[in-house]
Formats: sequence, C-alpha cells, structure tokens
Amino acid sequence: MLDCIIVGAGSGGGSAAYHLAKRGREVLVLEKARLLHYKPCGGGVSPAVARWFDFDFSEAIAAKVDRVGFTWQHGDRVEAKLETEPMWMVRRDAFDRLLLEEAQKLGVEVCEETEVTGLEFQGSAWQIRTSQGNFEAAYAIGADGATGICAKQFGLAAGELRLGGILDIQAPPDAPDTVRFDFGSLNKGFIWDFPQGTSHAASALVMRGTGKPQEVKKQLLNYAAKLNLDETQFTYYDVSTKLWREDLVLHGKNALLVGDAAGLADPLLAEGIRPALLSGMKAAEAIDRALSGDRDSLENYTRALQEEWGKDMEYAKTWGDFFYNKFNIPGMSSQIYRIGVKRPISAKIMSQILCGEKRYSDVGEQVIKVFKKFFKLGK
Repeated sequence: MLDCIIVGAGSGGGSAAYHLAKRGREVLVLEKARLLHYKPCGGGVSPAVARWFDFDFSEAIAAKVDRVGFTWQHGDRVEAKLETEPMWMVRRDAFDRLLLEEAQKLGVEVCEETEVTGLEFQGSAWQIRTSQGNFEAAYAIGADGATGICAKQFGLAAGELRLGGILDIQAPPDAPDTVRFDFGSLNKGFIWDFPQGTSHAASALVMRGTGKPQEVKKQLLNYAAKLNLDETQFTYYDVSTKLWREDLVLHGKNALLVGDAAGLADPLLAEGIRPALLSGMKAAEAIDRALSGDRDSLENYTRALQEEWGKDMEYAKTWGDFFYNKFNIPGMSSQIYRIGVKRPISAKIMSQILCGEKRYSDVGEQVIKVFKKFFKLGK
C-alpha cells in the first residue's frame, strides 16, 4: 500500500512528488509517455517559483529573458524591459525531468510508458489499473493534463478545453532574445513566442468561445510566414488547455487534481507552469496532513488554491472577458489594445505579472480606473 500515486509526470505531478517525498511519504509516479519526449509548451516560467524548492533549476533553464514585446496584428509594437530578475524560458522535457530526478533522489519511484486505464476507489484505497499492471495507494493525484482521465474518474468537473497550437521552431542566428505577444490576429485569443535557446516556441490559444482548430493553425502558419520560415524549420502540434474558473472543486474522495488537470491556467495570459508547481506543492501538503489524520485537509486544498491563486485569477478573468470579447467589435479592438497594452505602463505591468513581481490584485483598481476613463471619454 503506497501513500500516494501520482498520474502524470509533468510540472504539477513532479512538484507534488518532490514535496511529498520531502515529507517522507511513499510515492509512485505513473507516466504514459517516455520521460525524454518533447512536450509542446511555450515554456515561460516566473523565477518566483524558485522559493518553493530546495534545489537549483539552472540546468533546466534554456534562456533568461528581460524584454517583452507586444504587437497588434504583427504591428503597432511596444516593448517593456524587466527591471528585476529575468523570466525563465524552459523546454518542458528538461524542466520536468529535473523535477522528477530531484524527487527520485528522495525515494520517489517513476514508471514511464505506463498508461493508466482505470481508477476506482475501493474500501480505503485507490485501485489503479495500467498497461503495466495494477497499483494501490491510499491517495491519488491527477496530474494527467487537460485531456486526462483523472478528473472524470475522481468525479470532478472536467472543465472546458481551450483550443491551441504550438510551432517548435529552429531559432535563426538573428532571432531576438525577447518574449513576444501578438493580439488581434487570432479571434478571441492571442499568439506568443518564447525563445528557448536553440529553438523557440510560437503558441496560439483561443481564450474565449469554442474556436476552430483550423483557424489556430492558420494563424500560427501565418506567423511562421512573417518570420520567413519554411516547413522544414518548424513542427506544428495541436494542444489544448483549461483556464481557471470560479467554481473549481479540486478535491474528491482521497484524491486531488493539480496543474492542467485541475484547470488552473491564467484566463488572461494563459500562464500554466507556475500554478502547476504551486498546486503540486499544496497538494503534497494536503495529502501529508491527511495521512497524519487531518480529515479536512483535502477540502482545505481547494480553499488554499482559491485563496492563493484563484482570488488573483478573478481579476484576470474579468479583464480577459472584456479584453478578448471586445476585440471582435469593429472600431474598438485596436483602441483597446492601445489603451490596455500599448501604453508603456500597461506593457510594464503585464511583464511584471508574468515574472511574478506583481499580482493582478496589486494593480486591479488602477486598471479599472483607466478603462472607466477611456469609455467615459468615448475614445
């Protein structure tokens, strides 16, 4: 009987495994793929996450970037320079592998190429069926991503998938070492491009509404054309994610969800790695307390995520609802970009939020005042 089985070896699962092992718990991580496989991901990470771990992430950081650029339909550019620690750019295969290696040093077992085919709670334990046999644990953590099976098996709301895509691009010698965001090209969504050392990842995501996969791919290929890339210089991947919403319930019977499986991504800028790491850490704390006899710890996990991440995401969702929905109103969309993004102070604030230097709540009233003034003047 294991203390906990974690389904999925991504950032959330690796974080949970590490923090549970630090507390002396017996943990098994099940991963359906090979651990060294490429993971399509923008790869931007706030350096603020370092305070949650007791090891150095340097070997997993492909680049550090201190400039962020914003455009409207690939033009009307504005840039902001980060004044403190640069944002980390990572390739997820290396980043997630480092998390698991550190967890393994503490005794965590990892089974790769092991697909979970079913989960059932019987008596006082989870029975987990896989392609490599069956396992049993007192607690389970679903870290199997936006399209995984754990949310449904735990009896929790799965959330709505947001369509997206990623281009993994060979970096040309003159590629700018800048994080780039483009608004207005993808309907109710945006495109972002993060440098990752010898490559960079251009991503697109429909942030509101259903969207169409072919439109996401079309806009990313159009972006590639503007970079003068031919098809031998990039690989396209379909991806999906779930954005944070107010009614999240992340705990079930002896089970928790973390990361993309929980649907924690920022509803304005789609940041997903930081909440995955945070939720993994908090899930480990909750299960450790549950194993010690705290009957309310799993319910308190949901409350803790709502408090430490969700309250800030309420601002992000409100701004995102306005931002992406208004972008479709003729004559208003480009104006919203200019007042909400292009102003130097706005670009700087968005950059600081991405790096963890500020929270949405720190600037919430300031942003509301700007937009109230904008619409009152009828500009």
